[in-house]
Amino acid sequence: MMHVTLPRSVLAVLAAFTLLFSAASSKAATLTCRDLPMLFERFMSQHYPVNADDIAIRQRTADQFLKVIDPSKTLLLERDVATTKQSLASGVQNGQCPQLEKVYELVQQRTTDNEALVRAMLGDGYKLDENAQIVVDPDKLPYATTNEQRQQRVRELVHFQMSNYLLTGISEADAKKQLVHRYELANKRVRERHARGLWPSLYADAFAMALDPHSSYLSADELADFQIQMQLSLEGIGALLRWEDGFTVVESLVAGGTAERSGLIKPKDKIIAVAQEGEPPVQVIDMDLDEVVKQIRGKKGTRVRLTILRQDEGSTKTVDASLTRDKIDVASQAAKITYESREVSGRKVKIGVLDLPSFYGGDNDGRSSYADVRRLLEEAKTQNVDGILLDLSKNGGGLLDDAVRIAGLFIKHGNVVATRDAIGKVETLDDDDDETVYNGPVAVLVSHASASASEILAGALKDYRRAVILGGDHTFGKGSVQVVAPLPRELGAMKVTVSMFFLPGGQSTQRAGVRSDVRVPSLLDGYDLGEAKLDYALPSQSIKPFLSASANGSNANERWRVIEDAAVSELNKRTAKRVAKDPDFAKIKTKLAEAEKSKDIVKLADLRKKSAQESNKGEKAEEADKNESKQLEAAVVRESVNILADLVTLPSSVAKSAATGERRSVVD
Repeated sequence: MMHVTLPRSVLAVLAAFTLLFSAASSKAATLTCRDLPMLFERFMSQHYPVNADDIAIRQRTADQFLKVIDPSKTLLLERDVATTKQSLASGVQNGQCPQLEKVYELVQQRTTDNEALVRAMLGDGYKLDENAQIVVDPDKLPYATTNEQRQQRVRELVHFQMSNYLLTGISEADAKKQLVHRYELANKRVRERHARGLWPSLYADAFAMALDPHSSYLSADELADFQIQMQLSLEGIGALLRWEDGFTVVESLVAGGTAERSGLIKPKDKIIAVAQEGEPPVQVIDMDLDEVVKQIRGKKGTRVRLTILRQDEGSTKTVDASLTRDKIDVASQAAKITYESREVSGRKVKIGVLDLPSFYGGDNDGRSSYADVRRLLEEAKTQNVDGILLDLSKNGGGLLDDAVRIAGLFIKHGNVVATRDAIGKVETLDDDDDETVYNGPVAVLVSHASASASEILAGALKDYRRAVILGGDHTFGKGSVQVVAPLPRELGAMKVTVSMFFLPGGQSTQRAGVRSDVRVPSLLDGYDLGEAKLDYALPSQSIKPFLSASANGSNANERWRVIEDAAVSELNKRTAKRVAKDPDFAKIKTKLAEAEKSKDIVKLADLRKKSAQESNKGEKAEEADKNESKQLEAAVVRESVNILADLVTLPSSVAKSAATGERRSVVD
């Protein structure tokens, strides 16, 4: 999560909330239907403008609510959906909830039917059907038109779940017992939600998600859990998780965390079961995200085993990952530098490769990414480097202030990022240090996983024509800012998107991210991550450019060479020739093509065959796979160094001011 120094206009809003809530009752309450109009009004008054009218928001809310209550589309029929959407969109926003009661009654009846179906199915005559198949992306699965079709969908899911249990090594009898219990719990959870009056809360969260993917309603219990997560953010397995259509999906890995260090977890992995040390696995398909998080979270030093569903290299397989919960390894997370040498046209070139996995700071020892990067740049100058490659390809964000200050190490002085709030007020954050610590050639390596603060740093250096951007076609594209504001009577809180980030050229990073100047293929291209993939992501916007004329220095010790379009064009030609002849990039191309063929339908026979093959490979083969992945990652860095070495040796045109004009990206 990005930690942001918020503009004064946003702080004023939060101050108003604080004053209002200080007089609120100290007794936490449960959100009721009568509270919904108040909550919806607060969301709409504070949220960044949404490009949708009231009717569209109501329809979106109904869609999101149905996703929450029936993520795998095993409960509702097509006709149920049509009538439910119409009734929900027309009534609940007014604080009247008979429609929610009708939906509950229908869902309760269907979960009871499913439990009975599973009990009967897993009787003495049960036999695993390896011809069964499931669609892992429910968005591409229509609702069943008949109850018979719906029940068949449940049967196929049960075969899939039984297969997952059996692949963990437990007996068929135990697998049956645990799976029946899983459906018992699902039925019980529906009843408990109703008994505790939580259906209005579910609808409130659906309303928030209908505004944008990062807004949400937090109940009093969820708010307390959220605060615990923030306090313990450096403990656990080090993975950012999201809920998507009934699956818990790995969004990204925290640099230095257990998951990242293990090499066993990848972005887009779907967690389908969780087992505590010495205990049988618990199926978590269709389980609420907060419940899954509670299963995964635990004390430092304890172990947790995750069963994950992975679509990779043209096939789908299950993988078991046993992880030890731990604090983030600060040494692994910290910035580091290595040095590479190249010979270009008879000239020896030395490049400093500065790896920055995140923008960190605030530790007790006062260590920060800004201080570390500054120190490493000073060291690089003593090594007489000809250029710096800044690797942000695995940087998911962090402290915004550090990103702004690090940008300032490469320019003399200037605006780095701006925010615009719900009422249109624009405020800028600038590098207030007049010193240019490093004025030599710079390239920035990015990927689809580069997000938030890393997009701001890369985008600012690109807009000032200070650096050439390498790597994936675009970065993640998260360009919005959220705040958590408490609600009256301790009804919880709303996490609401209040403003948007803009780069010095005037363009938001939202959805589009930062485009690369020179494409360098990598395995990360296969992880089709990005803000644009999320439901109701806000559109990209623009404001008037705010590039600072003072960014480039006036003397030889400060002034840096502007990256020109002609140079970028030449770099593209040279890297295309090298990549075409490089066997490592041939492997990357093959793997990406295989991944593109991966279908949304999972065939149980293929899954079990693949899992058997994986288990028979042995430790040496698994180690060989890991080494190959490292080799292909190294190839991306190697080629990025080559590109920067080319840039260093290209003849320079007449220096131009970096203070005006927008830079055209070669890659569309």
